[in-house]
Amino acid sequence: MTQPNILLIVSDQLRYDCIGFSGRYPVRTPNLDRLADEGVWFSNAYTHIPLCCPARQSLLNGRRPETFGSLWNYDLGPPTPALGPDMYAWPRELNRIGYATGYLGKWHVHPTFDPTSYGYDDYVSLQDYQQFRQANYGPPAYNNGFFGETDPVPIDDARTHWMADQAISLIERYECEHSGPWHVRLDFDEPHLPCRPSEPFASWYKPDEVPRWDSFNERFENKPYIQKQQLLNWQVEHYEWSDWSPTVARYYAAISQMDDAVGKIIDFLKRSNLSERTIVIFTADHGDMCGAHRMMDKHCIMYEDIMRVPLIISGPGMPHGQIRQELVYNLLDLPPTLSALAGFEPGKFQGRSLKPLLDPLYDVLAQEWRKEIVSTYNGQQFGLFIQRMITDGCMKLVWNPTDVDELYDLQSDPAELNNLIHDADWTDQIRALRKRLYEILLQEGDSVVANPWIKQQLLQGRKL
Repeated sequence: MTQPNILLIVSDQLRYDCIGFSGRYPVRTPNLDRLADEGVWFSNAYTHIPLCCPARQSLLNGRRPETFGSLWNYDLGPPTPALGPDMYAWPRELNRIGYATGYLGKWHVHPTFDPTSYGYDDYVSLQDYQQFRQANYGPPAYNNGFFGETDPVPIDDARTHWMADQAISLIERYECEHSGPWHVRLDFDEPHLPCRPSEPFASWYKPDEVPRWDSFNERFENKPYIQKQQLLNWQVEHYEWSDWSPTVARYYAAISQMDDAVGKIIDFLKRSNLSERTIVIFTADHGDMCGAHRMMDKHCIMYEDIMRVPLIISGPGMPHGQIRQELVYNLLDLPPTLSALAGFEPGKFQGRSLKPLLDPLYDVLAQEWRKEIVSTYNGQQFGLFIQRMITDGCMKLVWNPTDVDELYDLQSDPAELNNLIHDADWTDQIRALRKRLYEILLQEGDSVVANPWIKQQLLQGRKL
């Protein structure tokens, strides 16, 4: 199959373990499970930066945001450069080889320029939905802030399902008016807090039946100061599980509602015989704490809850129900993957094409694959708290230049409750991880390691 259609669906703030296929928490996602059953599930996919704007900018450009100056969300905190329309964006390459391209949903790439400045022909925005909603239901009245509540709008007119309908309409138009392939990207705003599911999904999960997160018994011993400070900032320092469980139940419900909207699109593709020539990719920009480690949202932390994300690739000729355990970047690896699948010339990408991993006969032992994942964070809401993370899938080091570092054994302590950074038994491994972290950051253009004092921390162990 040459030049397949490409449907890319990106969720906002979705944990890898809150997809039914992961088998971890009791969230019902039958449509995403079906997509995984019919394709490839990447069980060790990581975001390279757990923040909306720089993550989305990187996905368009194919490089780490630090390389083009984007450090945090441009609309909250000190000004930071965004990915300008004069910079590389791979959707333009799809245009050049004959694709019709459309973007729907959350943008959060540039405050002024929309997707049509980056290679997309059509754009349906969240503001378009707000106008529809205002015209039909009037201004919304919410009372529970970031902790969420039930949305009174009927499910068919909820944002998730309205966006799914718009995506279907756009695909239908491309099929009628365009003789070549198409690429449609749909960025859901769900389940980003505040979670406001509509009925019937709002009643799907009862708070007293939602299991505690494995990491909820966090005591913040030997942990960076900012983690406990985060509780004070969100005013949740006294929350027990009974306080958190209603919010988690709504988080589950928002995921199931989004899954139902995804199902509408998948069903349409099957009814229209488009699945035979369409690659469907589902992922998220990052995860969400939602009470894990007793914390809110995602800032100033590198726990698996926000770093590991779902990644599913399904399409004609791909193996069904394949689970790949290699370490992959969901957002950095997608641009070179799309280049390989669609046939456009790659940019100066910092990721690696996942196309070989879509072949069930690919022997990872015979081929060299990456051995580590490195992710970054540059601070925002609670101060400019720089962090860099490296993991080999077994051990994770979080380097916090202005506070205590973190080392977790992900096999014996998957909830990341026990910081081993001062355990003498791990001295050699800490030294090796710091050295490898420095090498990767230097190689990939992260200017933070240009500082000589920073270099001393990583290479000479001059770190408290």
